Amino acid sequence: MYEPIHGSAPDIAGKGIANPIATILSAAMMLRYSFDLEEEAVCIEKAVDQVLNDGWRTADLVGNSGITPINTAQMTEKILAAIC
Repeated sequence: MYEPIHGSAPDIAGKGIANPIATILSAAMMLRYSFDLEEEAVCIEKAVDQVLNDGWRTADLVGNSGITPINTAQMTEKILAAIC
């Protein structure tokens, strides 16, 4: 029910290039709409915002910016560390 629109991206599984943000934000939606845990959902959303505001990006978000992308696990770790 709370899977991102792109699904689980099996074609790039294990390559470290998937962007985990939509999946993580899907968990925030689950907390908010299925479990009425608004505060917890907001914590996840703020963590994602903070990591992006800090300039971290996966390869799909880098474009021509010159930013060095981080991999799936690194992005996930950064978001987990930023959760309030």
